[in-house]
Amino acid sequence: MKIVKPFTIHALELGQMQNFIYLIQEHSSKQVAVVDPAWEIPKVVALVEHQGYKISDVLLTHSHHDHTNGLTELLKTCDAQVHLLEAEAQFWDRGKSFCEQNFCLDHQLDKPKLHQDGDTIQLGKIQIDVLHTPGHTPGSACYCLYEHLITGDTLFVSGCGRCDLNGGDPEQMYYSLKRLAALPPRTVIHPGHNYGNKPSSTIAEELKSNPYMQFDNVTDFVRQRM
Repeated sequence: MKIVKPFTIHALELGQMQNFIYLIQEHSSKQVAVVDPAWEIPKVVALVEHQGYKISDVLLTHSHHDHTNGLTELLKTCDAQVHLLEAEAQFWDRGKSFCEQNFCLDHQLDKPKLHQDGDTIQLGKIQIDVLHTPGHTPGSACYCLYEHLITGDTLFVSGCGRCDLNGGDPEQMYYSLKRLAALPPRTVIHPGHNYGNKPSSTIAEELKSNPYMQFDNVTDFVRQRM
């Protein structure tokens, strides 16, 4: 008997940096979580409305501008709860300034919901697991549901995020990649940018072909990544 998944993940490639903005659609509730809203927000909203869904949540993998520059615009169109790791909120100018700088001040909003590693986010009838995967930024997060992993700028197809930007740490990236490598091999990865030879991959494929997944010691990884 064919098993029907309770959700669909849509990827929209938008902006000048080949960003993927993801829509996690939970079928029974018609709720949508938007991951990393940026660039062409009207296209995001139009797709959600065309399919008869409602945006209830926003998940941020990290705080870099190319992943968050559409947040204020999106929140003007919907009453959505924003989620990110507490470590990233602290990095993103200490929490309070994060709200002041990145939310429209004339829009009545609660503060974002701050998470720790291992937390879960409820979207309709499904749970999304929050993984703390520092390295690209101190509070970078991956979001896992039913052997699908949205990786932001932690893991790309055949690559990984830079560690030489503000907040980057190659040693932390090494251990974050090792953690992801231990996930079930058939886990599908959905990266934050379309930088590979295809838009998505699996953990098994990355363990075979991704050069940054081949290192056995942190010293060699740091030397190569930097």
